[in-house]
Amino acid sequence: MFNEEFFENIACKYYPCHHIKHINCLFCYCPLYNIIDCGGTFKFISIEDKNIKDCSNCAFPHKKRNFKKVIMKLK
Repeated sequence: MFNEEFFENIACKYYPCHHIKHINCLFCYCPLYNIIDCGGTFKFISIEDKNIKDCSNCAFPHKKRNFKKVIMKLK
């Protein structure tokens, strides 16, 4: 399925990367990673004395209903 706001790549070798139905693959890598108030469910983990944003349990940018929210946060 594809339109301007949604693309699902079921042929991807990593699909499904999250345990949700109908994953929006337009944002395969989260464009909100560098934004602290991203709207997703992330946590910080400490690696070699650095705090790293861990988004492995977040599906915010992959949900079809969040496309416009992602775009607004990027503006």
